[in-house]
Amino acid sequence: MSTVGFVGLGAMGSRIAGRLLDAGNELYGTNRTKSKAQPLIERGLKWRDSPREVAAATDVVFSMVTDDGALETIASGPDGILAGLEHGKVYVDMSTVSPRASRQLAERVDSHGAQMLDAPVSGSIPQAESGTLAIFVGGSEQAFEKVAPLLHELGRAVTRIGTNGQGLLIKLAVNISLAVQTLAFSEGLLLAERGGIDPRLAAEVMSATPIGSPMIKARIPLLLDLPEQAWFDVALMEKDIRLAREAADELAIPLPSASVADEMLTRAAELGYAHRDLAALHEVLEESPVT
Repeated sequence: MSTVGFVGLGAMGSRIAGRLLDAGNELYGTNRTKSKAQPLIERGLKWRDSPREVAAATDVVFSMVTDDGALETIASGPDGILAGLEHGKVYVDMSTVSPRASRQLAERVDSHGAQMLDAPVSGSIPQAESGTLAIFVGGSEQAFEKVAPLLHELGRAVTRIGTNGQGLLIKLAVNISLAVQTLAFSEGLLLAERGGIDPRLAAEVMSATPIGSPMIKARIPLLLDLPEQAWFDVALMEKDIRLAREAADELAIPLPSASVADEMLTRAAELGYAHRDLAALHEVLEESPVT
């Protein structure tokens, strides 16, 4: 059993924190909205009022927030995570943020005598609940070895990619394919539908071919009947594609398919799908004029 902290108990963070609780760890946590943490508090999470208090109470502190700005908010200031870190502690950020911002934060963590890992995940709510996420880690081998048992409680595939920021770079590379695959499959499905083919039959046949990746197969029910609750919403994917394009600009490489996906995600948000699942791209295509 480890003494662990978790900052950011949203849709994914709460489920990851739940896995840590179920594994028998002593878990401290905080969130911007306490009511969202209430189910975890009832299961044994020890509430603290600030990220600093969580970091001070634990050996390893995790966080998962939406973007660079939110990460800066929970990390900095008198009540931030940095204020609660000391020599020997490990900070594991599971957010999908820019590699540059994460590297800069890792330098600040190092100045406190602690170590930081970026550990973004691939997978949605079902994988977070079942502990089958893929986790990509950037940071020192020493820090990785300290927290590897905890990470293996959360994911089926836990890989140290390299130095700080490189776990995030792989995550962004993966999400390019997630967005592009979903868009391409949606295009093919719409083509079949408009040609008079039953969409369920079309999805079944298409997914049985080499294009039927595990991600596509899992999302077919959502493509056919878009749910109210998102596994991974349009706004978050749009943010990740923008981060990938920014990283590509820094490395002077083209991302043509990501650019098209970015355009369609922007249109999805404009049509009111920002907080619906990525599978909404199918409905967006249905509503889009032919150009």
